[in-house]
Amino acid sequence: MVVPRQRPPRLIRPSGSISGAEDGRLWCWPVDAPPGTRPRLLAETGGRPLGIELDPVDGASLLVCDAYRGLLRVTPDGVVHELTGADAPVHLADNAAVARDGTVYFTDSSDRFPLSHWKRDLLEHRPNGRVLAYDRRTGRTEVVASGLYFPNGVALTPDESALMLVETATHRLLRIDLPEGRATVLADLPAYPDNVAAVGDGTYWIALPSPRLPIMERLLPHPRVRQLVALLPGAVQPQPRRYGLVALVDGEGRVLRTLHGPDGGYWMITGVRQHGDQLWLGSLTATGVARVSLT
Repeated sequence: MVVPRQRPPRLIRPSGSISGAEDGRLWCWPVDAPPGTRPRLLAETGGRPLGIELDPVDGASLLVCDAYRGLLRVTPDGVVHELTGADAPVHLADNAAVARDGTVYFTDSSDRFPLSHWKRDLLEHRPNGRVLAYDRRTGRTEVVASGLYFPNGVALTPDESALMLVETATHRLLRIDLPEGRATVLADLPAYPDNVAAVGDGTYWIALPSPRLPIMERLLPHPRVRQLVALLPGAVQPQPRRYGLVALVDGEGRVLRTLHGPDGGYWMITGVRQHGDQLWLGSLTATGVARVSLT
């Protein structure tokens, strides 16, 4: 999701909020759209777009993490270009952060399971994920850090010396130093995190799709049991709680603010972006985006 200029929610023009849908389409809402506004279709990736970022090189194109097609660039005319191919296979491109020089840092959440089986990766609890960097000058994709537990949201620090990264499976917030890729654990979060969005002042919003599940936590020390649970039908596996939750943290991982939706009216929040005094939210399960006033 993307909102203009502030490292958005998940634009072809810097004039609206962009969200990707399960059917591969990218939709745009005006920033000042009243509730119930129908979105405008921007493009179709043919896969499953997840993280979406504005390309700082031209200020108009989109850089899209597609779970099935890898890292994509979508130009203002709606044409989709693949940036990662067979020479640098990406298994589950998830979220991205773009440096001022155009380098795209993005997460490859699992090298074992596709998006359709993301729960199995979490249940197996193996370090199957990594952070990659795409250099548009050379067209090469390099590994920044590996051995991560379903790395998901990622954001650059203001000086671009490091990445703020969350691991969904371990509910941890990490700092990944650049360029060496050294990881430091900053916080153990009270919920499973998804997307991370930089506000621009050294703080970051984190989307938290579900509070921690006691059954999942009890399974962690028992790998064989987890593997068996991962093979069960989805309906009987541990399910996320119907609870809306996002948190604002600083560069040290300290929680500064939280917003709660305990009634579950808008839940499974996987995308969050601040624009002015409004917070835009995206969900893995909802049929639309949401907007919340911060004042």
